[in-house]
Amino acid sequence: MRGKTCAGTLVTGTGADGAPTAAYLYHVADNERTMREYGHQAVVLQTALNPVVALELLATGAWKGTGVLGPESFDAAPFLDLLAAYGEPHAVVEGDPRRSSS
Repeated sequence: MRGKTCAGTLVTGTGADGAPTAAYLYHVADNERTMREYGHQAVVLQTALNPVVALELLATGAWKGTGVLGPESFDAAPFLDLLAAYGEPHAVVEGDPRRSSS
């Protein structure tokens, strides 16, 4: 299988200065590489790797908490760093790509 897939999240809100802000956080995976390394399509890797990384952070104590906590309860930096360590780096586009000037 050839081609790449992109999974991303557009985050909008109010910046520290009170002005509207946005950022697009995304991850691109290559099907040829994921098929070769894991025997699965890129979209499977993008789905399965996130809970693996989260569980590792919980198991090592990098993420701690009591009760039922959503992912927004934890610092994102260790998660994104570990994702990159697994060979799946992310990127960020500042601003709302739906409103690009191109």
